[in-house]
Amino acid sequence: MTENRNFKRRVRARVVKTGESYTTALMHLRDAKATGVRPQSNSLRLAVAQSGYFDDPRDAAALRLAGEKIRHLMRDAHRAGARVVHFPEGATCFPNKRIMSAIGPREIGPSDWRRFDWTVLREELDATRTLARELGLWTVLGSVHPLTEPHRPHNSLYVISDKGTVATRYDERMLSNTKISFMYTPGSIPLTFDVDGVRFGCTLGIECHFPELFIEYERLNVDCVLFSTTGGSLPIDLAFAAEVQGHASSNRYWASFAVLAQPGLVAPSGIVAPDGQWAVRCAGDEPSIVVADIGNDPCDPARPWRRQARDGIYDPHIVDDDPRSNSRDMF
Repeated sequence: MTENRNFKRRVRARVVKTGESYTTALMHLRDAKATGVRPQSNSLRLAVAQSGYFDDPRDAAALRLAGEKIRHLMRDAHRAGARVVHFPEGATCFPNKRIMSAIGPREIGPSDWRRFDWTVLREELDATRTLARELGLWTVLGSVHPLTEPHRPHNSLYVISDKGTVATRYDERMLSNTKISFMYTPGSIPLTFDVDGVRFGCTLGIECHFPELFIEYERLNVDCVLFSTTGGSLPIDLAFAAEVQGHASSNRYWASFAVLAQPGLVAPSGIVAPDGQWAVRCAGDEPSIVVADIGNDPCDPARPWRRQARDGIYDPHIVDDDPRSNSRDMF
């Protein structure tokens, strides 16, 4: 009797949590009980970095220093047991639009990409790939990706595998007005990659303003979305971090928020749990990392329920009635 009461209590709890009917919840739990098999979950330790801000791609010494600081944070992540480390937009260099402007610096115009020291950038990326292989650490970092002239480069995230190869690359799709007008070529497709059974999606720049991208990644079955950004136009901007919290909560997946370290930063890098709460956050505005164990939970009923809710399950229950016409009859 006690076991039966406990089982009924679990059914009622699922009804409250998911909004399913009692019969549907009962069916799901009976199937799970009959098979005795719990769906497999996967997890890993993710590190998110808050790396230094460098904006002059003509400065070879600054580009080398940026690479050294990236690799210092990679070593910190490895010591913390991370399997994946996630860096911000422009971690290697975030080119200043006025420095790059062919008619600047007073006016912003088309970027002159001949000003970028591409040779030094390639050398630093090679050193970073080598360290990723040595540490066995997947490394996701923001960088400019050159295209053949006359095409502008992409604003990208390189996904470097634990073997030290560039496994894939994400190119920012929803560019700001300045980026699309004067600086970059937009990307066109979403990107997912898997590490130890955990699936990641990538977003970049200002893409937190576009919820359709985050919904798209939910449909692609990601367990965590990596969002790399500079953090907005001002260090006091809270909107980007708040939007990422909302996307994690509404889609029921993990989200990593990687931002460049700047004086006065009030929304530091961190990792958001599927309930929309910060699991961990960097402290202060200096370069640093934090880690959290993330993964997937196949037994969480909230995510499949939200998929059903978005797929028209309410349609049979909608009354074809105009509430405005009946409001007068209520009084």
